[in-house]
Amino acid sequence: MANEMMNSSMQDNEACTSEHPLPSATDLSVALATYIGAFFDELIRGGVRAVVISPGSRSTPLSMMAYASDLDVYVDVDERGAAFFALGLAKATGQAVAVICTSGTAVANYYPAVLEAESSRVPLLVLSGDRPARLQQLGAPQTCDQLKIFGSHVRQFWNMPEPTGAIEQVRYARQVAREVLVALAPQTLLSAPVHINFPFDEPLVPAYDRAGVFELERAASHDALPLLIESSCALMPDQAVKLERLFEEKRVIALCGEGTLGVFDARSSASWDTRDEHVRTLLSWAHRFDIPLLADPLSQLRNYADAAIIDNYDNIFGRETCPGFDVVVRFGRYPVSKRIFKTLETKPHIQIVVDPLETRDFDAATTTFVKCDPLAFVASFGEASEMSEKSSTPNIDRWAEANEAEASLITSVEDASFVYTCTREGCFNQEIALEGAYVQALIEHAAPRSLIFSANSMAIRAFDTFYVKPSTPVAGVIELGAPRARRACDVTLLANRGLNGIDGTLSSALGAAQAYDQTYFLTGDLTLLHDLNAFALQHELELRAASGKPMPSIIVILFNNGGGGIFDMLPQKSSDPYFERLFLTPQQVDFEACGKLFGVLYKNVSGLDDFRATLDSWSGTGGIHLLEVDFSLEGLAGRFRQFQ
Repeated sequence: MANEMMNSSMQDNEACTSEHPLPSATDLSVALATYIGAFFDELIRGGVRAVVISPGSRSTPLSMMAYASDLDVYVDVDERGAAFFALGLAKATGQAVAVICTSGTAVANYYPAVLEAESSRVPLLVLSGDRPARLQQLGAPQTCDQLKIFGSHVRQFWNMPEPTGAIEQVRYARQVAREVLVALAPQTLLSAPVHINFPFDEPLVPAYDRAGVFELERAASHDALPLLIESSCALMPDQAVKLERLFEEKRVIALCGEGTLGVFDARSSASWDTRDEHVRTLLSWAHRFDIPLLADPLSQLRNYADAAIIDNYDNIFGRETCPGFDVVVRFGRYPVSKRIFKTLETKPHIQIVVDPLETRDFDAATTTFVKCDPLAFVASFGEASEMSEKSSTPNIDRWAEANEAEASLITSVEDASFVYTCTREGCFNQEIALEGAYVQALIEHAAPRSLIFSANSMAIRAFDTFYVKPSTPVAGVIELGAPRARRACDVTLLANRGLNGIDGTLSSALGAAQAYDQTYFLTGDLTLLHDLNAFALQHELELRAASGKPMPSIIVILFNNGGGGIFDMLPQKSSDPYFERLFLTPQQVDFEACGKLFGVLYKNVSGLDDFRATLDSWSGTGGIHLLEVDFSLEGLAGRFRQFQ
């Protein structure tokens, strides 16, 4: 009886199979190709140009279709580094960059970069492969709950259906791509990361070379109408009039942080010209209302020689002679300077925060929040006429005078008298110039239209103190309108200041470097150790060069003081044993050996002249180079303090 029932059941199953045959491997392969191909095609139509792939099995459909598409493909075997590489490239261009990984811990390794992208407003698109629903929560290998794994740190999360070959799915894939582009908000100050999870069952290899897999269900396009149009807001006329009266009656200063000049795409020559135009607009507004522009190093304003640009404000705020102010207008991210916080806390003032998304006001000091792009805000006041232009600018003059006094002190760091005897092993008893002298030498010798990427901790603080605007523009540059807005140099300074972490910094710099011919990355030893395996990307750059891709020149400048020098300047500093063990964490890594390990050209410089000469000789040479400068950990705070 049992055998009869079993035979009957098997016959029923065979009948069902013949009536509803399972799709063949070929059918599933085509379904994968058309589904993922349509998705990537729509992303490309929306402006996505690059993808970083972390190799893995379950993400095979994504990786192979990305490779077969028109996307520019980078491969990084380290997931954490890959995500930061993509973040750096997106930061340097303003364009969304995708990053692909397999299931399990791979996607979890993207978490630090996602957090930084959220806080820095970078359009990072995470595409993760996943096991199908039938394998979830059953102990299957390399399987975990990836649904909303990044929680609230991404603007959108999508869990895609498993591909079946249905034409409705292809249309859906295209629509999701369009929705994602809106959420990513590339080329704006509203950008954010997005995560899309793709469950895939086997077989995993798509018919990537089949004709038409990218074009299926593509909507008709119009040359004059891009897929996505972004617009910025502006003040209503009556609102602008009220603020004009305030600006005319009060002493106003503007804090200009990262994002003040909007989003910049280093790959576009027009973008460099647009940045000049934005500076001209901002400076016209500043002179019209007699408003000094306190320029954070990441604002890019320190490229320009103009009396209204105040680059040494951190020092000025520490002086009893600091000019007074009644109103503070904040553009962009809060400046690097910590002294500003303390000063604003103690001086009553009106604070106007201008930002298209949020106040970012951790001091609860906002009087008025203007939900607007900084440049649109400035443009709301219209063009300054000769009648409206102030004949004198006493407020700018006071700040400019104080600024010049500080500039004289800061630029003296290169004087031969400012040297000290290094006591650290490896450079014992050597006479060494101060850190600031090397920073100023870097700025002076940076190639035109190059990138300087800064690590956090001491590196960005060194730029905040020692990156000063030139007093006059360099020879041969375009004047935006004498005597104002004269471009002094053509560099861009970037850093991961969203969460100010030290992880993934070299990877971020290498990613950003793909948008530039020449990049300089300034870092400390602990930060570099944290992301040392990013040097392995030297091989990836060589592979790309062999296929005809350009190989940018990247000079990693290592300020090696043998430990966590930043803590010499923080409240944790102590003579107790815990301080060295828990905070300074001295190390003695042989970075020359690290260079050999990864095939990276290495040099330890013998002084400022050698440093300058090496920068000049290495600039323009493709690939990654490591330039080490030794400093003493002891006395670091004192070396900085004499210029603050």
